Amino acid sequence: MGRIRPLMLLPPLLFLVLAGMFFFGNFREDREALPSTLVGRQAPAMELGQLGETIAFDNADLRNGEVTLVNFWASWCPPCRAEMPFFASLAEDGFIIYGVNARDDPANALAFLDELGNPFAGIGTSRDGRAAIDWGVYGMPETFVVAGDGTVVFRYPGEITESVWQRRVLPAIEEARNR
Repeated sequence: MGRIRPLMLLPPLLFLVLAGMFFFGNFREDREALPSTLVGRQAPAMELGQLGETIAFDNADLRNGEVTLVNFWASWCPPCRAEMPFFASLAEDGFIIYGVNARDDPANALAFLDELGNPFAGIGTSRDGRAAIDWGVYGMPETFVVAGDGTVVFRYPGEITESVWQRRVLPAIEEARNR
């Protein structure tokens, strides 16, 4: 009756292993970083549809000699909505931003742009999300810094804010310019 069976120890041991992984995971060098296999490689080819009457773009635009941003977004994404005014100010300052509208209804995407403005130099759609998969996007929004030769230099998952821009994105843009 007082004997402990070995299988009874399994749940507490699994819990301790998982707790240890979570604990030590908090001490990574950069907790905000998610690995991207694209950094240092050419931007993946995309077959994008056109969103209404917006200006389209393709991979050739990413090899135009200028550092560009590629932003994956959707109308159903609250952080995408929150970052649009910031992107509008970046576009006014001359930054080239291309948008990929992924897994979204075109009518909703166009209404989103009508309401918040269109900061993108070009937009492509990927209704099936294939472009997001090819770029390794975890969720919306995600933004990539692409050097003028089409090489992906940096990836940021999440909303781009002024703080993120200053701390993370601008240094990546400088790196891309110095390539």
